[in-house]
Amino acid sequence: MPVKVRIPTPLQKLTRDQAEVNVSAKNVKELLETLEKQYPGIKDRLCDEQGRVRRFVNIYLNEEDIRFLKQEGTTLEDGDEVSIVPAIAGGS
Repeated sequence: MPVKVRIPTPLQKLTRDQAEVNVSAKNVKELLETLEKQYPGIKDRLCDEQGRVRRFVNIYLNEEDIRFLKQEGTTLEDGDEVSIVPAIAGGS
């Protein structure tokens, strides 16, 4: 069973309007590379030129921020759920 990835609304045009996709990957870095192969252009929106997750993009593994785990090296297991959440600015 692959990893379920929740795609935020602004990026769903890249995933053919799918809110969730399934990806087989060993870690977050491989997940991002696989997403790029399946949905060209998505990695540029999520990662900087060095391939690191952009500051304003939060990635959660089973509701835990990967920044507090091993970042892009965070290991994934079949059945895990990954959520991609762009930061939202605003307020008054």
